[in-house]
Parts: sequence; structure tokens; C-alpha cells
Amino acid sequence: MRLPLVLALPLPGVLAWGNLGHQTIAHLASTLIHPSTTTWAQTILNDTSEAYLATISTWADTYRRTAEGAFSAPFHYIDANDDPPRSCGVDFERDCLGEGCVVSAIANYTRRVMAQDVLPAKEVDYALRWIVHFVGDITQPLHDEAVEIGGNGINVTFSGRKTNLHASWDTAIPEQLRGGYTLADAKAWAENLTAELAPRGKFGRVKEGWVKGMNVDDPKETAMIWAKDGNSFVCDTVIPEGVEGVEGEELFPAYYEGVVDVVEMQIAKGGYRLAKWLDGIAESVEGKKGMKGMKKDGPGPKAPGKGKGPGPKRSVEESVEEEWDLSGRDLLPEGAGVRGLLSPAQRRREAVLGSGDCGCRH
Repeated sequence: MRLPLVLALPLPGVLAWGNLGHQTIAHLASTLIHPSTTTWAQTILNDTSEAYLATISTWADTYRRTAEGAFSAPFHYIDANDDPPRSCGVDFERDCLGEGCVVSAIANYTRRVMAQDVLPAKEVDYALRWIVHFVGDITQPLHDEAVEIGGNGINVTFSGRKTNLHASWDTAIPEQLRGGYTLADAKAWAENLTAELAPRGKFGRVKEGWVKGMNVDDPKETAMIWAKDGNSFVCDTVIPEGVEGVEGEELFPAYYEGVVDVVEMQIAKGGYRLAKWLDGIAESVEGKKGMKGMKKDGPGPKAPGKGKGPGPKRSVEESVEEEWDLSGRDLLPEGAGVRGLLSPAQRRREAVLGSGDCGCRH
């Protein structure tokens, strides 16, 4: 049995999936995407290095802890108000209240990237960074669960180190599996997972199911498919005996050995989905550019929202803003953002921790 890594290494900062998980997902995606997608993404990020996705994969966690980025804290999770282990499930209308959630965020920043011709370069850059991060977040089951603030309130130990269940899934379990948490460790893990995604690898026959129903033109529905998938593991794997089954317990080695295969699969799933998602976005963007360059008979389509009369002249940006509320507010359930309509989990989060960004590992 491998000796527990956490006895020898310092725990990294409070990050969803930890540096190792997010950087592995990003590295894996960068090896799987089409070369034209690589060029497209590197141009947006102004980075032609091999690690162009991995190096920005944890930016969203850093940014949300700044005054400027505090608004984005709720975008890292969706609080599924279900009843594990008896029943698990995500309901968008019930669970994505407040200022938004990871589902609405993936949808919003996807369409912002797809509107790159009319948005400032910085906004497109930020949107791509969020997509890279949130597609990783949504595969972590406790980012799709409300119970005990996504497991942050479930106290456990890992190899004698006091921690919580969410932190164990984010960092302790992946780092124990791989024996490190550096960018080099992430690259090595991604290389191993690339082999496992090959036809004869352990994920070769199941990977296409991970992107079933994926549609970049309906990002909210796609993100809901992913959230429901992640949430399903809460009942089956994360807390199959309920909170009482893990509260105050030592997770290494018995619990670790029971869940580590799922953790690795979710990392592989995040990288594979991210690659397919970025390919889809890039293809859509390039397709729209091609359509703009085509000559057509007749006057062509009207600007978004334009009536029959000539009306006042508007910029392309104003036309797009009229067609799409790029703040993402239109993606939220009716009443979202109204304090009295917060979900039970969100009210508890505010009551216990006193702010929208609780400092949890969500």
C-alpha cells in the first residue's frame, strides 16, 4: 500500500479539484482537441506554449477571491437540494437561484466566447478561462450537491490530517493517487489518461457516452446533463451511507480505495468533454465567420431585433446585446437573485459563513 502523500506534502491552496485536477483536465483536453481549435484558443489567450490551457485552468479560483471577481464565486457549483443517499438529482429551477450557478455560468460564458467578434478581447479571454475551469468543476460530484455546503461541512481526516469531505475529493485523493501536485505531475497524469481513452484503454468504450447530448448551441441543457451526471455519484459513491457514514471518519485507506477509480474517471471525463466542447465552439465560430464572407442574393438577414422600419442606427454590439443578455441573467430561473427566493442551501451558506463567497472549496 502506498504511504499517504499528505504526510509528506503541504496542502495547496483552497481550489476546486486542486491544481492537479484542473491542470490535468486542461492538459488532457489540449492533447485531444483539433489543431485548428488549438490555434483558435491560443490566439484568444495570447499563449502559444504547450501548457496554454493548463496554466490558466485555475485562474477562476484565484480571480473569485479578488474584489473584482467576487461576483463569480457562486458560478463554481450548483446546490442540488436533494436527499442523498435516498435520492439524488439536480433541478435547475430549484437549485440555480441567487446570482447563478455553474450551469448558467457554462452557458453564459460559452455564448460570450461565441460572440467574440463583438466583445472586447479581454472579455473573450476571461470567458474562455471560465469555460476551461467550470467544465472541470461540474465533473466533481460535490460541486453538484448542497448537503453540508457541498461536503465542506462534513469533517473527516485523511491520513490523520483534519480536513473535510469536499477538500478530500478536490485535493487529497487525486494527490494521493498521483504522488504529487505540480504542473509536471498533471502533464504525466494527462498522458496516462490519453492512453486510457484509446480504443483499448479502460475508458475507450465509454468515452462517447460522456458527451452524449452535447450541443454548443444549447449550452444550458448540456451543462445540466453534466451536473446530473456528477450529482449521481453523490448517492452511489461519495456518501452511500449518508453523512453519518463519513462524519468524523478516517478516509485513508478504506474510503479512498472505494472512490479513487471514480475520481480518476471524473478527471478523464472532464478533459474529454472540455476537448469536445472547445472543438464545437471553435467550429461554430469559424462557421459563422465563413457565412459572413459568403455572397448572397437579396438583402440578407436583418440585424438581431430589427423591425420592419429603418429605425435608429445601432452598433453590432448593441444588436447582440439586444438579442442576448450577455450578463447571463436571462439564463436564470424566474425570481433568481431575490433574497427571499434563495434555496435552503444558499440561505444556510449565508447564515453560516456571512457572505456569498464562503471560502469553501466549491
